[in-house]
Amino acid sequence: MRSSRAAQSAAAPSRTPASGSERRPLASPEELSAYLGVPLGTLYSWNHRGVGPKATKVGRHLRYRWQEVDAWVDAQTTDNDAA
Repeated sequence: MRSSRAAQSAAAPSRTPASGSERRPLASPEELSAYLGVPLGTLYSWNHRGVGPKATKVGRHLRYRWQEVDAWVDAQTTDNDAA
């Protein structure tokens, strides 16, 4: 006999994005730290101060959407010719 949890998960609908674009896994602070080349403590400090890429809470864990990270990195670009 199946457990009720197994029956629920078997009957659960597939969660695919409606827009047709594929979702990327959320980044952990450790992954983002390595990607940006900044210490892990810097990410936690940025999150506490409300600067840096926007973090999402998943339970008690911080996660980052790669699309938002890329947008934030693009916004950090400086134009040396504008002076």
